[in-house]
Amino acid sequence: MPDRPKERPNGDRRPGASPGLPDDQRAAFRAEREARHAAREAKRREAQRLRRAAMLRRLPKIVVPLLIVGGAVFTGLHLSSGNGDPTSPTTVAQAEAGEPEFEDDGQTVANGPITAPDSAALLDLKLDGTTDAFSISFDKPPRSGLLFDLDDGRVLWRKDPTRVLPIASVTKMMTAMVVVNELKEGAKIKITNEALRYTGSGVGVLPKGKKVGLSAMLHGLLLASGNDAAIALAIAASGSQKAFIRDMNLRAQSMGLTCTHYTSPSGIVDKGNHSCAVDLAVQAKALLANPRLATIVGRKNATLPFPIKGGKLFLYNHNPLLREDFPGVIGVKTGYTDAAGKTFVAAVRHKGHRYGLVLLHSPDIGKQSKQLFERAYEADRGA
Repeated sequence: MPDRPKERPNGDRRPGASPGLPDDQRAAFRAEREARHAAREAKRREAQRLRRAAMLRRLPKIVVPLLIVGGAVFTGLHLSSGNGDPTSPTTVAQAEAGEPEFEDDGQTVANGPITAPDSAALLDLKLDGTTDAFSISFDKPPRSGLLFDLDDGRVLWRKDPTRVLPIASVTKMMTAMVVVNELKEGAKIKITNEALRYTGSGVGVLPKGKKVGLSAMLHGLLLASGNDAAIALAIAASGSQKAFIRDMNLRAQSMGLTCTHYTSPSGIVDKGNHSCAVDLAVQAKALLANPRLATIVGRKNATLPFPIKGGKLFLYNHNPLLREDFPGVIGVKTGYTDAAGKTFVAAVRHKGHRYGLVLLHSPDIGKQSKQLFERAYEADRGA
C-alpha cells in the first residue's frame, strides 16, 4: 500500500489546501487563491474610488484646496424618546386648521445642485488666539455651545465647542443639503412602507404609495422634523437609507467636519450619530447659503399642496425663537432625544450682522438662546 501523506494535527486547515496533494500543487493553489483575492481587492478599491469621485462631482466646488489622504477628504473650511422638540405644538393638521402665513406651490424655487459658494460663503471660525466678547453664567449650562458671526467667523462666546455629542434632529440639516444636491426641481418623492415605519417625530400623514412634491417633503423634514420625511427623502435621493448615510458622511468629510459622523438620515439613532458645535456652525452657514433651504428654515409655518383629504398640509416650525417672535430669526433647526437632550442651531439678523448659535444638550434652548443673542448685541454695541 502506498504511503499516505502525513496529516497536520487536526487536519490541514489552511484555505485552499487539499490533503494528499504534492507541495508544488499546494503552492500553485495558494498562489492562484492569492491572485484572486488581490483581484477582488483591487476591484473593490476601484469601485470605492469611483463612488467617491462621483459623490465629489455632485458636491459644490469648494474654493479652498482639497487634500485627499487615505480616502478621506479634508479642507480648510474651519479651525480645528423621539427626536423632535418635546415642547413644540402640533406640527401637522389638515384643512380645518387656522390661517397659515405662507402657501407654496412646490415649484417656485429651483432646487437643483447647490450653487458653488464663493469665498464669502465659507465659514472660517476664529477660534485660536482669540478671547470671547462676553461671558455668561447659567444655573444649568448646555454641555456645549458656540455663538459666532455667520459672515466673518468671529467667536463671541464658546463652551467646549469641539466636544463631540449626539445631535438628534439637527442631523436633518445635512440630510436637507444632500437631498437638494441629489434631486432636481419638480422631483416627486414616493412614500414607501419603509418611510411609514418611522419612530419619533413625523409629519404623520404621508400617504402610502403616493408621490409627494419635493418642496412639501423638505418642509416636513425641516419644520415638522419628520423622521418619516427623512427616510422617504433618503431613499429617493440615494436608493436606500444605507447609501444615503454613506453620502452624508462623504459630504461631511468634503466639508472638513472632523467631529461629525452620521448613522441615520433623521438623527433618531444616537449611537455613532454625533457632531460638535464647531462643525454644526459650518453646516449652518452652508445651509443658509442655499436660498431654497434658507427660505424654509426661516418660516414660522407653511401651507403646502398635499395628496390628502382637504388637499393641503399645515406645518409649524419647532424653532422656539420663531414661535415666540424673537426679532430677526432666520433659522435653523432643533432636535431632541433622551441621549442628546435639547439641541438647537439658530441664526438671527441684527443691525447688519448675522449671528449663529449652537447649543447642545441645553435645559432650555429658547431661554438660553435669547439670553446669548442679547448679550452678543450688547457686546457688539460696546465694541
